[in-house]
Amino acid sequence: MARYHGATQHLFKEESPVAKVIVQSLPDYTYAQLLTAEGHAIIADEPVDEGGGGLGPSPYDLLLWALGACTAMTLQMYARRKKYPLDEVAVELEHERIHEKDSERSDQDGGARIERLHRRIVVRGELNDAQRDDLLRVAARCPVHKTLASTPTVVDSIEVVV
Repeated sequence: MARYHGATQHLFKEESPVAKVIVQSLPDYTYAQLLTAEGHAIIADEPVDEGGGGLGPSPYDLLLWALGACTAMTLQMYARRKKYPLDEVAVELEHERIHEKDSERSDQDGGARIERLHRRIVVRGELNDAQRDDLLRVAARCPVHKTLASTPTVVDSIEVVV
């Protein structure tokens, strides 16, 4: 506990969740999942060539979509506030795994894998070089990018129901 202006406060205060979603398996399918969040729903699945039914985007597609949507929204909000002539934003993302033979961790598990996300941002508008560079700097500050870069902790629990 820490003292602050005479009041006792926790060093790590619990805050409301930024987002809450529910993922529920669909019993008649191999991998398909129903994803719901605040009145919205989508199906996620693995591709057919990986044993799924191809009924929706894969988990990695969803991850890339989240980063792309957040990037575009962040750039649009920032450009409006700065009155930049930004007409449109498109974000193309790819995920790759690289086997790093010369990595410090190469002795573990037969070598290290490096996860790499490639993000190509295309903007339309009469932007000067300084505005373009500023938007690229701001792209790294989108909340999803910051979360991915921070190596978040996943706190697991499991409940068995009959």
